[in-house]
Amino acid sequence: MLITKLSKSSTFRLALVYMALFSISVLLLLSFIYWSTAGYMVRQTEATIEAEISGLADRYDISGLTGLSKVISERLTRRSAKASLYLLADAQFNPIAGNLEKWPKGKPSDQGWVSFKIEGGDPLDSDERHEALARVFHLQGRFHLLVGRDVHDLEEIQKLIREALFWGLMMTIVLALAGGIMMSRTMMHKIEIINATCHRIMDGDLTQRIPRSGGDDDFDKLIETLNCMLEQIEVLMQGVRQVTNNIAHDLRTPLSRLRRRLDMLRQDRATDERNEELLEQTINEADGLLATFKALLRISEVESGSRRGGFENVDIGALLEDLIELYEPLSEEKGQTIVAERQQPQLIQGDRDLLFQVFSNVLDNAIKYTPYAGQIRLVVKDQPDLVQISVCDSGPGIPTDAHGKVFERFYRLEESRSSPGNGLGLSLVAAIVHLHYGRVELADCNPGLSLTITLPRVS
Repeated sequence: MLITKLSKSSTFRLALVYMALFSISVLLLLSFIYWSTAGYMVRQTEATIEAEISGLADRYDISGLTGLSKVISERLTRRSAKASLYLLADAQFNPIAGNLEKWPKGKPSDQGWVSFKIEGGDPLDSDERHEALARVFHLQGRFHLLVGRDVHDLEEIQKLIREALFWGLMMTIVLALAGGIMMSRTMMHKIEIINATCHRIMDGDLTQRIPRSGGDDDFDKLIETLNCMLEQIEVLMQGVRQVTNNIAHDLRTPLSRLRRRLDMLRQDRATDERNEELLEQTINEADGLLATFKALLRISEVESGSRRGGFENVDIGALLEDLIELYEPLSEEKGQTIVAERQQPQLIQGDRDLLFQVFSNVLDNAIKYTPYAGQIRLVVKDQPDLVQISVCDSGPGIPTDAHGKVFERFYRLEESRSSPGNGLGLSLVAAIVHLHYGRVELADCNPGLSLTITLPRVS
């Protein structure tokens, strides 16, 4: 079961590729180490033989055959020369001096390097044969000189090095494989936790979150991002459910009235004047429903971000002046006064029509809920990177615990449900402000309500 899971794990396959690359790298490194050590030992042996050949040849030129034989005998008596091989032979390759009984069989008489087998130094093992490496040199008078070394110890050292390198490579492979399995199992365990959490969420439990390991590593950062995404999804789903409930609650009454009036018209028991009145009321109800769905579509369009392509520099001060000029007659009918406080011209990047819609909704609400002879203040504050526009009325205000809810679609306070409206005005305001990378906040004006919109300004 574990092998099947590992074979399907991309992490394990990646670990195998890494293990192969690492093993090849280790193999190349060990090969270089072997070539450097064993090759150096062979070259050192060859250099020693070359030096001895040169010295003995010089001795032959000075002392002749007798002097050369004496030097060979002296060298063979040294303890350090037990691995040395010497053989001085005549023209027929008959031994004259040295520690070899005869000239190696089947070896050419030409000068150069030769290798052959000799009997080992262990008398208990008569079958032991050692490898020897020697150099053949021809002396004047048709004499032949062979100088070499018993390279059995060298071969043993090379064998030991090869075994050490082989087991080092095997340990590297085993440790890399074990590390790959451990890493794959760890990753599989974390992925299984994520999969299990996702399945529980798919079953309908949107409150589930992926647990963190506490290591604050890259995986934990990914889990933190996923959890933030899940929280946003949960908020959106709750918003969808809330919108659905609000639509059912707010549209049920006008649809019922619309049906009742149509039913009365169908019965045709009213007078022409009564029919005209019913038709007018029905048309008004239908217009209200159409306005509601139009507002929903406009909010969806704004939230999609498609209007950012037409952003341009907008003078907030000039926009508010046009807005005040438009709404001043309405406020004067209620005896209200609109006071505007602004500094120098403030420019922001945005869609002028959408921004005009935002402040129209805000000012319309302020006029609607401000009592007769009340005051509405518009204050524009210029900061280094931001522009703050506050609209403060002297109306009844909104309870603090409802400040965050009034921006939800179709949310209306209980005392406002009997008045005209669909609960989408502030939702549209929040969507447009978010489109312009700004924020909207509510606060108490004591009395009344203060709505502040903060937008990034053009530097």
